[in-house]
Amino acid sequence: MQLVMKNPGEMARTVLIVDDHEHLRQILALVLRYAGYETLEAGTGNQAVATAVSAQPSLILMDLDLPDMTGIDTAKILKKNPNTAKIPIVACSASSGWEWREAALRAGMSDYLQKPIQTSVIKAIVDKFILREN
Repeated sequence: MQLVMKNPGEMARTVLIVDDHEHLRQILALVLRYAGYETLEAGTGNQAVATAVSAQPSLILMDLDLPDMTGIDTAKILKKNPNTAKIPIVACSASSGWEWREAALRAGMSDYLQKPIQTSVIKAIVDKFILREN
């Protein structure tokens, strides 16, 4: 996927959506593109790491249940890499226990959203993390 710049010299506001369910990635991508964001997608933790390193997204929305490693382990890898350490990561999970939230935050994630997530909440969270960096 090619990133399209909005204005010359301005970085695209890009969100990497990491989820092993393609239909959920597509729904999130549609909502975010409608809100004016560029989107990238990954279905595994390894794809997420490779995409984050190469594309340097503004934000990562990370499912915790991935087929090759957990979203928590993926976040730890991203936070240890100096090229991706400053990218905010928001956990998006169907897991409701407080221990999941605590583990996500300890791994360096910036926030935790429980699925199903309303589109207005998704947009507000993305705006919160991306717009504050500008």
